[in-house]
Amino acid sequence: MAACYLIDIEAAPNGMRLIFYDPSEDTLTEVPDEEYKPYFYLPHPLPPEARTLIESLHGRTRVVEKRELFTGELKPLTKVEVEDPSDIQKLSRRLKNSWEDDVPPALGYAYDHDLSFGAPYHIGEDSITPAYEIPSELKPLFEERFREVKARDPEKYALIERWFSLCYQPIPEASPAKLGIAGEITRENLYLSFMLARVASLPIPTASSSRKVSTWIRSMLHAFLRRENILIPKPEELRRGKEVHRVKGGLTIPPESGVHFNTVVVDFESLYPSLIDAYNLSYETVDCGHPECTGNKVPGTEHHVCKKRRGIYAILIGALKDLRIRWFKPLSKDPSLPESERRLAEAAARLLKLILVASYGVTVRIRGLAQPALAESITAYGRHSLKEAWRIATEMGLHPLYGDTDSLFLDNPSEEAVNSLIRRVKRDLLLDLAVDKRYSVCILPRAMKAYIGIRRDGTPDVKGLTALKSNSPRLVQKVFMRCVKELTEVRNWAELEMAKERIRRTVDKAIEDLKAGRLPLEDLEYSVRLHFNPYEKGVHAEALHQPYQCAVQLLDSGLRVDIGEEVRFVKVKPFKYRGKTFTVKPTVLVRGFHEVNVDDYVKSLISALNQTFKPMGMAFGKSLHRDLADFM
Repeated sequence: MAACYLIDIEAAPNGMRLIFYDPSEDTLTEVPDEEYKPYFYLPHPLPPEARTLIESLHGRTRVVEKRELFTGELKPLTKVEVEDPSDIQKLSRRLKNSWEDDVPPALGYAYDHDLSFGAPYHIGEDSITPAYEIPSELKPLFEERFREVKARDPEKYALIERWFSLCYQPIPEASPAKLGIAGEITRENLYLSFMLARVASLPIPTASSSRKVSTWIRSMLHAFLRRENILIPKPEELRRGKEVHRVKGGLTIPPESGVHFNTVVVDFESLYPSLIDAYNLSYETVDCGHPECTGNKVPGTEHHVCKKRRGIYAILIGALKDLRIRWFKPLSKDPSLPESERRLAEAAARLLKLILVASYGVTVRIRGLAQPALAESITAYGRHSLKEAWRIATEMGLHPLYGDTDSLFLDNPSEEAVNSLIRRVKRDLLLDLAVDKRYSVCILPRAMKAYIGIRRDGTPDVKGLTALKSNSPRLVQKVFMRCVKELTEVRNWAELEMAKERIRRTVDKAIEDLKAGRLPLEDLEYSVRLHFNPYEKGVHAEALHQPYQCAVQLLDSGLRVDIGEEVRFVKVKPFKYRGKTFTVKPTVLVRGFHEVNVDDYVKSLISALNQTFKPMGMAFGKSLHRDLADFM
């Protein structure tokens, strides 16, 4: 019989029903398992009143041993099996102290039987066996790419090997409906659905529709714990009794304001996932109970990390990270491959990146994944790594200009110096540093998380500047980008001076057009989303912010405006309305350019431009004592 693909598992009144797709017949095949019963765990020994309640719902109990995540010790527990999955919630609500009552029975079945959704299996009379392995033509290259991982971290290698073999199985040619997918789906999205199902242990219908990355990570973690016979901790146990709270984030080192030529930006590849992997950060390894590990401190905190065992979260996230960085990312840029293969590899790399990006965030706030000590340790190592990379670069004679979370801006470094820094960081910090961008010219204001960089091909990168904020009027955005365009050919100080003169002319022309009314009102329009009830604001507020001034006028004109909607308005000369002074009008109610508050727009334009171009020795406007950059 040809291999069949596991699509879904459903809980039935008389057990579980496995749903496979048979490509040879283009049909669905159902395989029942009437022996398996949904279950959860209670303490052992079981109190008499608990036993009575379980028996009233025809539940069965037996004593089993599960390994505790934090201590690694075997613990006797009462396994409670029920006929009806809904009885689990009925019992757990009344019995309180229970474990794994929130694991969906279908997923629990897959975890317990080590089944991967979307994977091919041979179905026998009384057995289901995997029909997947690493394709023979890829095996030598796979072993070469991951040889170092296999020698250094065999547990991580085993997981990489498992996921790799799953990801390289064919995707069946079937209608979406047969696979449990609602509506149409592109070939690329079908590929991603199967890949996610295989990696995260999710049914195909769920993998094709789920957008919650925390659900994916939770399923991966639970599958791993069940395979290792480790009891899935309750959320409060995972948090070690601590409440979820705000965690100190990444480090930003203030920029050296000014104009810099030949700036190279290096960044840590997948910083937080790499820290989790390199420093063995996991739920059970941070603040482990071994006295001999207490000296292995997390920099700048009271936490310590276990030196005796490999952390489960470190294995999971490390395997995903290595699979992305060592395989799918290089594959997506391999010119020897057909474009279709490169596209799929790029899609796979994006999917893995999505999971990796969330790997820190879920430890901060997501129930069942949050642990404050783990989250604090991840960001603490992040801050430490940036500081150390800055120190190492300076020690090597390089000139760091700016540091932000996972990136360093280097001033005019040689290629050899950059490569030496990359090697040194790998040796000292166990992290991969790589060149991210090369700017022929880079402008750094005093404000952090804001800069302009012109790539060597003339493409501008603009980050965090007021002029390009989404609610800035088009006038500001257009003028700003015209000014930036004048920098695209700049390579030295002489060319910069010529560009500055062109920028001055561009700004003067824009202000002249504004004062002469030669601009469409749409270029002056602000667009802002309402976060409060505009009617209540209009009735009760003594002073109204400009978006609500706009909303009140729209309501009075008979138009409906509600929370969450965007309002569009133009700044006008102050006027009295409802006994208050208003300074904006809805764009649709502006009668002509004569109502526009031109001076306000000139000030806004100049303020936005000065934030960016002041480091170039430029200041626009006749009486500018202070500008936005002075406050940042």
